Amino acid sequence: MKKILFLLTMMMCFSGFLKAQTQSVPWSANQVMAPDVLAAKIVKKQTKNILILSVGPSAVVKGSLDMGVANDPENLEKLKSYVAKLDKNKELVIYCGCCPYDKCPNIRPAFNALVEMGFKNVKILDLPKNVKTNWIDHNYPTND
Repeated sequence: MKKILFLLTMMMCFSGFLKAQTQSVPWSANQVMAPDVLAAKIVKKQTKNILILSVGPSAVVKGSLDMGVANDPENLEKLKSYVAKLDKNKELVIYCGCCPYDKCPNIRPAFNALVEMGFKNVKILDLPKNVKTNWIDHNYPTND
């Protein structure tokens, strides 16, 4: 009986993993920003009208603000509260960096919340592997 319960539990976990891996992304290609593009804007001090928000474990990108992991409802509310009074046309760039952004458990809730709030210029920082590989290892500007 224990083996059957174990197998059922494993099947349920595996199906959840597969579902997360096959979900379509809620953003378009135009809403994904390449790291070199953002890094160049930071270096050239062209980020006056951009708000960079970390929705992952830490704010690594220079000038970004730490909102905490967005899959935590408390942090998601913190994010919503922080941006609530901003102009809905302001450019917002969100990133996590814990894992590939298209499979990240933090990017989707943050992106969806911002779009539902009416923000029209929300971008995802393209970190196909993680923040270390796709940002730090390229010597892009960081919040040290």
